[in-house]
Amino acid sequence: MDVILLERIEKLGAIGDVVKVKNGYARNFLLPNGKALRANESNRKVFEANRARIESQNAERRTAAEKEAKGIDGVTVQLIRQASNTGQLYGSVTARDLADLLEAEGHKIAKNQIVLDRPIKAIGMQDVKVALHPEVSVTIHVNVARSPEEAELQAQGVDVMAQMFEKDVAGFTEDRDPNAEPGEIPADVAAPAGDGEAASQG
Repeated sequence: MDVILLERIEKLGAIGDVVKVKNGYARNFLLPNGKALRANESNRKVFEANRARIESQNAERRTAAEKEAKGIDGVTVQLIRQASNTGQLYGSVTARDLADLLEAEGHKIAKNQIVLDRPIKAIGMQDVKVALHPEVSVTIHVNVARSPEEAELQAQGVDVMAQMFEKDVAGFTEDRDPNAEPGEIPADVAAPAGDGEAASQG
């Protein structure tokens, strides 16, 4: 389907561009959300008649988004969640969770402005894009941890999962008697000599 874009759409085009898109994408997203018009003769005339207004409204929204961007770009949000020993979360962090968290900190962000390809399912630091406007996007840092102490370490750049793995591996080292000869049984493990003699006499 050919449509006329009413705002810039990433990877598609700018305001006023006539682009060919899949029918489902047009019907389910572009048209109902007021992001495009079907490209027919009457709509072209309507668009041209209103082009100056559409462009000036877009410019106003972009200016507002740029102002908002200054306050949110590079912000770090912290979530404390339960997770397994391997760092996998019980449940996941979604765009809605992040929008609620940002709102609690005074940033009015809609969940559809948070560009999360897939929910966050493990602890760690992650950069997430926030599209405040089709032409203005910022990056926030998401710190997901199992405790405030762990979040603090991650914020300092410590890879908590790698550290934990090293600890696990360290726990599996054998106790070694430094005085034992190679292949010799440590003294505290060897059976007392008397037992062997008693067994041979019986």
